[in-house]
Order: sequence, then C-alpha cells, then structure tokens
Amino acid sequence: MIGSTRKLTFSALFIAIGTLAGHLIYIPIGVSKVFPVQHTINVLSAVFLGPGYGVFNAFAISLLRNLFGTGSLLAFPGSMIGALLAGYLFKLTKRKLFAVFGEVFGTGIIGALVSFPIANLFLGQNVAAFFFIVPFLMSTVCGSIIAYIIVILLEKNRAITKYLPMR
Repeated sequence: MIGSTRKLTFSALFIAIGTLAGHLIYIPIGVSKVFPVQHTINVLSAVFLGPGYGVFNAFAISLLRNLFGTGSLLAFPGSMIGALLAGYLFKLTKRKLFAVFGEVFGTGIIGALVSFPIANLFLGQNVAAFFFIVPFLMSTVCGSIIAYIIVILLEKNRAITKYLPMR
C-alpha cells in the first residue's frame, strides 16, 4: 500500500510540474525554443513509476495544458508514445539509457510521424509528413538528457533514494 501511495504522490507531482512548467522552461537553440519538461518527466516516470504511470502522466499533462490553453493537440501522440516506449524499454532492461532511447525514438520519430495526420485533419496545417521530426527530436533529446542527469544525481544521493518509489 505504501508503494502505491508513493507512486500516486510522485505521479501527481510530475503532472503538476509538467502542467505548470511545461511552457515556461525552455532552451534556446538557434532561432527556436525547445521545451524539454514533458520529455524529462516522461523519462523520470519511466524509471521511477513504470510505463502505465508514464503514459497516464503524459496524457494528464497534455490534457491539462490543452484545457489551460498552453498546449496543442500534437502533445498527445508525442508525449504518450514516448512515455510508453521509455517505460517499456526500462521495464525490460532496467537500464536508464534504454528509457532515454525509448523517449527519444518514441517522441522524436514515431510521435512526430503520428502528429502529421493530426496536424492535417484537426488543425488544418498543410505540412509534410516529416515536418515534425526535427523539432520533436530537438525537444526530446534535451529533455531526456536532463532526466538522465537527474536520475544519476538522485541515485548518488542516498538520503533521497529512500523516498523514491521503487518499481
């Protein structure tokens, strides 16, 4: 029971951070801005909570950001596919780098390709099929690297490790 309560608490914390900071924290790369918070949360959820919580967190953050007017419909496929693949690969291998790879490939490639028909059908954007790959990859690579660093630092801090939910 304590484990599930701890997981729900961390899940709520991740959702709150993703909803509130998802559009505020950015990294300027060239002429564009990269918003890495969602991708960071996807990897952290994959490692500490598992694929089910990861997908739910991604869905909840995307939904809340759309309701508050700070997100777009394209957040759903990218974040949820990335979270699922990150969680699944980490569950299979127990290796943090596989969670990072799952997030990058799931969001940056698969999520970007799934966003193409959504952009055309629901948003009225006439774009090429591969249009979203570069921006999605830039964002997910930055966020995934940040998450990897956070996980490494948390593992080294034994005082904090006892509070983290273990899968």
